[in-house]
Amino acid sequence: MQGKYRALWLNDDGLLEVIDQTKLPFEYKTKVLKTTQEVATAIQDMTVRGAGVIGSVAAFGIYIASMEVDDDYEKLKEKALLIRESRPTAVNLMWAVDKMLELLKDSTDLVNDSKLYAIKLNNDEALESQKIAEYGCNIIERILVEKNKKKINILTHCNAGWLAVIDEGTALAPIYEALRRGIDVHVWVDETRPRNQGASLTAWELTQSGVNHTIIADNTGGHLMQSGEVDMVIVGADRVSANGDVANKIGTYLKALAADDNDVPFYVAIPASTFDFDIRDGVKEIPIELRSEDEVKYMRGVDSDGVVREVLITPKDSPAINYGFDVTPARLITGLITNKGVCEADFDKIQEKFRG
Repeated sequence: MQGKYRALWLNDDGLLEVIDQTKLPFEYKTKVLKTTQEVATAIQDMTVRGAGVIGSVAAFGIYIASMEVDDDYEKLKEKALLIRESRPTAVNLMWAVDKMLELLKDSTDLVNDSKLYAIKLNNDEALESQKIAEYGCNIIERILVEKNKKKINILTHCNAGWLAVIDEGTALAPIYEALRRGIDVHVWVDETRPRNQGASLTAWELTQSGVNHTIIADNTGGHLMQSGEVDMVIVGADRVSANGDVANKIGTYLKALAADDNDVPFYVAIPASTFDFDIRDGVKEIPIELRSEDEVKYMRGVDSDGVVREVLITPKDSPAINYGFDVTPARLITGLITNKGVCEADFDKIQEKFRG
């Protein structure tokens, strides 16, 4: 793949270029990241987002940082810390930085070696995405057989497609594979307030791929499950604890509760880099990012003149609070769809599959 992926790539100048996800779905623009600070800022301001892509950008960020340190590994570690601390919840970010530093500790050519290691890390992630697609689609086919149906309705929350995890995503990867297998699939797309990643990004991705979908308000999922309009839920994750608790976009926990109450299978699709084996209780230990209240108070859209605008939707002086994630306990999760197959959200099962 030589460092070229759907959401990010090394351009002809050898610099990191990314899709600016803050502009979608109204504009398609890219940004070239030339410095360590630009990489960290792109992660912080969500120019790039999604656990896997954050990790991918971080890996190439170490390559960008290596151009600034003249083969000084200690200086590289200082630069790497800026990237590592750019966001707190998605463990793929920390994993990628730590992995790159470990691989580079004996390097005598930091620029060349970091480029090669970053490409290999990302190639491996892309292969994991393909495996997730295959294992997840097998579940889709099984549910169709069990329900004696020819069409499947899948609900997803936030964006976990190729904009979030190279190169086909996690939660959306089985859906893309279903399309290739000729399965009639329809996706209920949660809008995913407050940043609307579902309405803006997931819907954009599915439109590009020709996948039948319907955008719904975040509070609609429970009603659809009660009405028998949802056959399964698939979401991604930003961090999964050793016992199978899952941190994902705020609102995921509520979908899991509704799914449990209505006997709807609830799956979480993840690459191996999303596991945090140092955390045993996700509800108590996973740090939850607190973001700007402006993301709650303002919305971005296109006005009647076709102009992209940001508008205030609340009383100006009303305070807001903006938790970026919540944690879904392992007991509510039907299974984890991984590159090594489907795994129970259980400490012993996870240890056996991933650390045995």
